[in-house]
Amino acid sequence: MKSAFIFDLDGTLIDSVYQHVIAWSEALDSEGLSLPVSRIHRKIGMSSELFTKQLLREVGGHIDTDRVKRIKNRQGEAFDRVNGQIQPLPGARELLAALTEADIPWAIATSGSPEATATNLEKLNLDASKTLVLTGDEVEHGKPEPDLFLKAAERLGLPIERAYIVGDSIWDLLGARRCHALGIGLTSGGVGEAELREAGAIRVYRDPADLLDHLDELATHPD
Repeated sequence: MKSAFIFDLDGTLIDSVYQHVIAWSEALDSEGLSLPVSRIHRKIGMSSELFTKQLLREVGGHIDTDRVKRIKNRQGEAFDRVNGQIQPLPGARELLAALTEADIPWAIATSGSPEATATNLEKLNLDASKTLVLTGDEVEHGKPEPDLFLKAAERLGLPIERAYIVGDSIWDLLGARRCHALGIGLTSGGVGEAELREAGAIRVYRDPADLLDHLDELATHPD
């Protein structure tokens, strides 16, 4: 039976992590809240609702539904303003093309919104109608819960144990560990190799291009 690859999007295929950090910082500032960008960066990759609640908890802000909604909306508006600057990470398009050419199944599972995801698919030259993509609104619990990965594997028609989960954050790798998938870490999102390995990565690469160069290290057609 073939293996499959399930990719995170932001920081894994698209170079967008730091734009997200700045957008969250601006959204918090709009509510009179302040948090160092390094601490915001640590939480990139979580589901947006959990992300917002954790940020508010850190700054001692009152957590209510209206405030969470305002911050999420302002983050989305701030991110939209810089979205045109965002580009695919090196080798992202080539990696996906190589997997397709080799008849190795793959999917994208992202905590991002459907709107932002659609824009990023265009940057990867992917046809949304022909690409298996899951977004955070399709599951009850976002990362680090494994719901997105489990649903992606189900749609690929493969057991999750046959999947490589490729991500740039510890939340991706913790999710992979929780559903007994194999975690592959990329440092392209700004998290170091040691921390990715500690979270459960069996291999760590620099970016999609580096993963493509080492694809033969992975047993993509195990018996």
